[in-house]
Amino acid sequence: MSQIIDTNNLPKHIAITMDGNGRWAESKGKIRAFGHKNGVKAVRDTVEAAAEIGIKFLTLYAFSTENWSRPKSEINALMSLLVSAINKETKTLMNNNIKLSTIGATDSLPSKAKKELNEAIEETKGNTRMTLILALSYSGRWEILNATKNLIADGINHEKINEQIFQQYLTTKSVPDPELLIRTSGEYRISNFLLWQIAYSELYFTNRLWPDFRRQDLEKAILNYQNRERRFGKTKKQIQN
Repeated sequence: MSQIIDTNNLPKHIAITMDGNGRWAESKGKIRAFGHKNGVKAVRDTVEAAAEIGIKFLTLYAFSTENWSRPKSEINALMSLLVSAINKETKTLMNNNIKLSTIGATDSLPSKAKKELNEAIEETKGNTRMTLILALSYSGRWEILNATKNLIADGINHEKINEQIFQQYLTTKSVPDPELLIRTSGEYRISNFLLWQIAYSELYFTNRLWPDFRRQDLEKAILNYQNRERRFGKTKKQIQN
């Protein structure tokens, strides 16, 4: 990179929508599962790079609630890949002092996937360098509806509900909101990802298909973030003062 990342101005939390596995595979005359398999390499490279750069939280949109409507063969391939990837990559997480966590309706995952996931979460729970959050069977609308239902179930008086209280009912209650959201593959959509949390996130879109995403692409996104002015509704003059 021609520019150097300012380690004093890093986003504490980066979220990534990993898009383009299917198109990457189809462009090579392969089935979509081939793209998902190669996407694991991008995950490994990105996770290690984020930890080395100094990012504290990295959330990867791995499987949405809407993805359950895909062809059964693709879902089965994805779930099988999830199990093998978690099994293989737990050692990498331990070597890099990375904690694994998850958000989403994970009870809907196959039992074998849940088992591998829970074992990896337990094994890495003491790691402190970075937290890797996998969004699995997740959607922003699901999360907001789920939080609302739990608020009602707890009998919280509607007059007492504010942003701070509502946030405690989200699956990300112990995680800061992402300052930077990256989406690969050239699509310009949020796709139901962290709808509450990205209210003031910087959005970065790249044409790179996810299996080709590497450390230099992450660095480019961070540099782009560092060249932006974050005002949170204030004027430029207020920020300067």
